[in-house]
Amino acid sequence: MPLLLAGFACVALASFGFVTVAPNRLLSGAPLALWRAAGIGGTLTVALPLLALAALGWLREVPGRQMLIAVAAGVLLVGATAAAGWAASAHMADAGALTRVALGPAYWCVAASGFFALADAVGRLSHGIAKALLVLAVGIALAMLAASGQLSELSMAREFAVRRDSYLHEFGRHLRLTASGLALALPLGGAIGILAFRNPRRAGPVFAVLDIVQTIPSLALFALLIGPLAALVTLVPILGDAGIGGIGSFPAILALGLYGLLPVARGVHAGLASVPGAVVEAARGMGMSGRQILVHTLLPLAAPALVQTLRITVVQLIGLATLAALIGAGGLGTFIFQGLGQTASDLVLLGALSAIGLALVADLTLRALARLASRRGAA
Repeated sequence: MPLLLAGFACVALASFGFVTVAPNRLLSGAPLALWRAAGIGGTLTVALPLLALAALGWLREVPGRQMLIAVAAGVLLVGATAAAGWAASAHMADAGALTRVALGPAYWCVAASGFFALADAVGRLSHGIAKALLVLAVGIALAMLAASGQLSELSMAREFAVRRDSYLHEFGRHLRLTASGLALALPLGGAIGILAFRNPRRAGPVFAVLDIVQTIPSLALFALLIGPLAALVTLVPILGDAGIGGIGSFPAILALGLYGLLPVARGVHAGLASVPGAVVEAARGMGMSGRQILVHTLLPLAAPALVQTLRITVVQLIGLATLAALIGAGGLGTFIFQGLGQTASDLVLLGALSAIGLALVADLTLRALARLASRRGAA
């Protein structure tokens, strides 16, 4: 895979612009190749780790190969970002205030190659501490690069600078929407999963209903809730004072909670069902009640599966919460739809990449918790 990804990145660098320079944020930019945009220094910053990645992909018997691949991929990802920042600074020095330097297709291809090579190599490492340190090192390097101001002239960074307060507000709203939807889905979905486990005959019909809810397109579900909730507020006006309405946060949270029910319920059911029956019988033979068996036997042994269920649900809700902006609930989707309306691609990327980054952080954190739960369960 590293050799294939390195080849893909090389073809992209030879075929597409590394950055694009436009007279303003609305017009299409002229593409510039890496060597024209970032000069010799920027080209070497990208070329050297790319060559190292290709060489490590070709050589199979190198000691510590996966670790070296992960390091080369991380350096490639950070180096490509640094080169883009240098290119933006160089071109903005001689341009007007309205000029925008945006990341081009070649940058995204190189960054994607570095990211996937890093993810693949980290996944193959056996030491959990080494995995965490590598991912943390790349994250810190990118954060330090952004904090140093090296990326401030990129178009996306300028969009962020103009909307800093609004961005922080909408980021907080996105977190609250996700957390609220999760708070609705976890207890209800968990209860459904436990009831389905205790009554296997009812599991089929219950999951069939949840499957139907899950098949409704997310945008359609947001829209379907507007009418009934608006009618309910009309009949009971006091509900409007409590924040309930056809648009806004309440229907968004309700929709997110409904979408979270199926993965939570199925995950809880599967986790409890994975506990060996002999263990349950032994606990029952010790005189434990049904509640004690659930709390002290089933849930602890099913903890790794339950954390994985939480991970899947959180990542799903973070993505779905971007659609909440369409019904006035805010969140990171606000920037996506504003960018689409203004044909400002960097504004779209600001919202989309923020949601992706938030989902990645949640995924990595909960993966680590799942591994910790598995080790404690094995002990």
